[in-house]
Amino acid sequence: MVSEREIFGLVGPLNLTSVDWKNTYHQRSVTACLVQAVYVLERDRQASRQGSQALAPAWWEFFHFQLVRTLVDNADSSIFGAIYELNPSTSYCDHAAQLHGAPRYVIAFRGTITKGDSFSEDLKLDIEVIRNGLHLTSRSEYAVQAVRNMISSSGDMNIWLTGHSLGSSMALLAGKNMAKTGIFLEAFLFNPPFLSAPIERIKDKKLKHGIRIAGSLITAGLTIAMKRHQHQPRSENPFFALSPWVPYLFVNPGDHICSEYIGYFEHRKKMEEIGAGGIERLATQTSVTDLFFNAAGRESEPLHLLPSANLVVNRSRCEDFKQAHGIHQWWNPDLQLESKLYHYR
Repeated sequence: MVSEREIFGLVGPLNLTSVDWKNTYHQRSVTACLVQAVYVLERDRQASRQGSQALAPAWWEFFHFQLVRTLVDNADSSIFGAIYELNPSTSYCDHAAQLHGAPRYVIAFRGTITKGDSFSEDLKLDIEVIRNGLHLTSRSEYAVQAVRNMISSSGDMNIWLTGHSLGSSMALLAGKNMAKTGIFLEAFLFNPPFLSAPIERIKDKKLKHGIRIAGSLITAGLTIAMKRHQHQPRSENPFFALSPWVPYLFVNPGDHICSEYIGYFEHRKKMEEIGAGGIERLATQTSVTDLFFNAAGRESEPLHLLPSANLVVNRSRCEDFKQAHGIHQWWNPDLQLESKLYHYR
């Protein structure tokens, strides 16, 4: 049975008949739709919908993109990503100002699909995100290599990354890998996982702040005790080296999977204000889970820890977790959004 949420003509942003690539609402909407297209590509595959029956093409063709290739997981043959190329029509090209800043390619990654034969492998990867081990999986290695190949063949100035949920973790991994080499890709990450205790759900601000201060002291102390902290020039610090990369993070306070990003960045700012910036700069670079994994000799990559970001919070009312975590919210033109730039210095 076809869900109406897969049909662009019913739920897509039909108002965007032309795209101004400098408009943040347009950027957000188009990249979210390209991620949705990956979800629908996989559902088309599972339902054997081909040709005129396929629902996915409308999600990219409406914005004058064409599908270059799909990214397929060798473990279960599921489509987990796609590479799109912008191919404006002649009439669309007449609006040169609108095309200014447009990407040539967008690489998009979907999140977990809970139905069908892809769920088992998706769930394994979700567990690896929790274990900070996504970078060791074959799907992520394939994703990162696909991004590298596109940069090698087309340059880095016109490639955008985007993803939702698990797909945001994939895009984060690829973006971080590129940033470490001095290549800073535009990235639009929807509901990126930040797995920790749900401190952000605490209503008492003083209690919440106190818990975060205690957590920072513990993390910083363990980092020093385990000799993870070494006095090195900031220019040689891997975390500081990532600071020029400023991905867009789109989060919803009602989504406990990603809401901790709000506190992560706000707390860092507050610690600076009370004169404890040194402690927080140390604590913000790692997690207790990461420390213990490394102490046990297990390679760990906490993708959620970022130096810089443009954090966009959807304060609109959501009926439930499913809506708060969903990709569809992000092309709604009537959202109550708060946007803050956090730059690690």
